[in-house]
Parts: sequence; structure tokens; C-alpha cells
Amino acid sequence: MTNTSTLPRGGDRSPARGSRRPNPPRKASGLPAWSIPYVLLVPGLLVIGALLLYPLIQMAIIAFQKVGLVQISGKKPATWVGLDNFTAFVDNDIFWSSLRNTVMFAVIAVPLTLVLGTAVGVLLHRLGKKMSLFVIIGIMFAWAVPPVAQGVIWRWLFDAEAGIVNWALNLLPGWFSTALFGRADWTGEPWLNDPWSIYMVLVICVVWAGFPFIAVSVLAGLKGVPAELYEAAKVDGATPWRTFWRITFPLLKPVFAVLTVLSIIWDFKVFSQLYVLAGTNNREAYNLSMYAVTEAFKAPPKMGSGAAIALVLTVILLIVTAAYIRQMFKQEDT
Repeated sequence: MTNTSTLPRGGDRSPARGSRRPNPPRKASGLPAWSIPYVLLVPGLLVIGALLLYPLIQMAIIAFQKVGLVQISGKKPATWVGLDNFTAFVDNDIFWSSLRNTVMFAVIAVPLTLVLGTAVGVLLHRLGKKMSLFVIIGIMFAWAVPPVAQGVIWRWLFDAEAGIVNWALNLLPGWFSTALFGRADWTGEPWLNDPWSIYMVLVICVVWAGFPFIAVSVLAGLKGVPAELYEAAKVDGATPWRTFWRITFPLLKPVFAVLTVLSIIWDFKVFSQLYVLAGTNNREAYNLSMYAVTEAFKAPPKMGSGAAIALVLTVILLIVTAAYIRQMFKQEDT
């Protein structure tokens, strides 16, 4: 008869006394498994450092130096001037008007782009596959147009002599145009001479070019929302407005957070469209990007002053973005 004995509970799993713990798993490369994601991030971080971080550091250094035509040509070295570049433009009225134009434009353009893009994205979600694809291809043409070309298109549309906008407004009945706008004749209306009308055109241009990206991003997010939630809301008699705020918006809040941050960054630093629409002669229409470029490169070039203005714009963007992200995290915690 064979003797059988029972092992103590857990005895089949406990290692023998003095035995070593098994080594962590390693890949064929010989690296620990936990380190592979970090190693894969290194090339991307190096590219970001070369393309973004290094120029940003150089800009910050130049902001505290005197760099003009003599220094650019190499005849004299750049001299350290401390905060002189900052105090010079702080006392300049153009800086404050540029800051006002930058902030006001972003305050108007960002919500309009997000609202229009979200509305189009929701409508695309309700369309059939073929019609949705057709509309997406059509609107993405606007987003794919380069910023300089966007400015050229809208400058032509609002041209005082040959613009389609003035032509279309002159087609309206005189009584209707007078009741709506206070005038009936739009011949030669100079839309691009006044700063306020310039920024009106700029808002239209940027919203027109920016909403397709928002729409497609929202549509992609909606594809991941379970259809059962919408069916249940329909059974409960919820209106489309209530369904959006109770189902769509909470589930897509991370998507809207990213889109809002991107829109703020893009609209704060708009340059190409404004440069084409207004040029550099109308200083009252400058934003901070335009002011920085003209200070740095327009004769006589003052790269130190331009870098200082660009650094201020960068700091403003960092503060606004960080504050918005912090607020989003607070809302998620509550």
C-alpha cells in the first residue's frame, strides 16, 4: 500500500526556502518589458526637442538680447539687455491693441468654430453612410486649404471693387437692405480697411476653415457611443437638445477638451490669414503674431523685440491652456 500525504494549504505555490524569485520577463531585445514603451517614446521626444524645444529656448534667449541688422550680419555680437525689450513694447499702444485684438478674436472665433463643428458632426452622425461620406469629403476641402490660400479666397470675396459680397448685397431689394443694414448701395464698400471689418472677415475665414476638423472629430467620437443609449433616450421621450447634454456631451467631454485647447492655440496665433487680409500697413489691425513678425523682420529688424513679444504670446497660451485643463480635471473630480 502506498502512503499518501496531503500538502499544507498553499504548499504547492510557495517557493522552496532559499530559492530565487523569477526574473522579470524580457523581450527579445534584452530590455525589461516595462521599459519598452519608454524606449519607443525616445525618437519622438528627440524630434520634438529638435523642432520645438530648441527654437523655443533660442527665442527665450534672444528676447533678452539686442539683435538687429548689425548682429544678424555678424559684425557685432548680440548684447544682453535684460528686460529692455519687454519694457519697450509695454509702453507702446500697438502692443495693447494687438493684445486686445488677439484675445477678442479668440473669444469669438473659438466658440463659433466649436459650436458649428459640433452641430455639423451631430448632423453627419444622423446621415446615411454614403451621404455622410460625401459631405465629409466636401467640407474637408476647406480644412485642407493652406492658410495663405484661405486669406486669398476671402480677400477676393470681400474685395471693394470686384468682390462677390458687394455684388450679392447690391442684388437685395433696396427696402430690405436699408431695413436690415441701414443702406442700399454697397458699391465699393472697403471691407478690408477698417480693423473691425477686417476681424469680421477673419472670423468668417477661420471658422470656415476650422469647423470641418471639429465636425470630423466629433463624428469619430459619436461612433463610439452605444446606440442603445440614444434608443433608450428616445423611448423616454427626451428631446434632441436634452439627449445631447445628458448623453453626448458627457461621453465626449475628453474630445471637446482636446478640441477646445487646440482651437485656442490655433486662434491665438493666427498669422497667415490676417497677413493676407490686412497686410502690415494697418497697425491697428495687428494681433500679437503679426506684431512680433513685423518687429522682428520689418526694416529696421529688431529680433530681440519680436522674440520678446512672441515669448509673451507663448506664456499667455500656456497659462490659458493650463487653466482650462485644470478646470476640466476639477469638473471630473466633482
